Amino acid sequence: MFSEHFTFTKRQLGLALLVIGVLGVIGLLALDVVFSGREGGIGPAQRTALVVMAGAALVGLSL
Repeated sequence: MFSEHFTFTKRQLGLALLVIGVLGVIGLLALDVVFSGREGGIGPAQRTALVVMAGAALVGLSL
């Protein structure tokens, strides 16, 4: 992977973005379930992170 002649293909970049986005969304929702004792639920920062992760997954899916 760290070879001088290795380059990322568009497919590999898309797959990486898709995996990162899906795992990010699952992780953020899992945090909300684990810490459900706190009041407030999903806050603005968590909502923004969910949108960014979902966007990354959609961009990865389109590549």
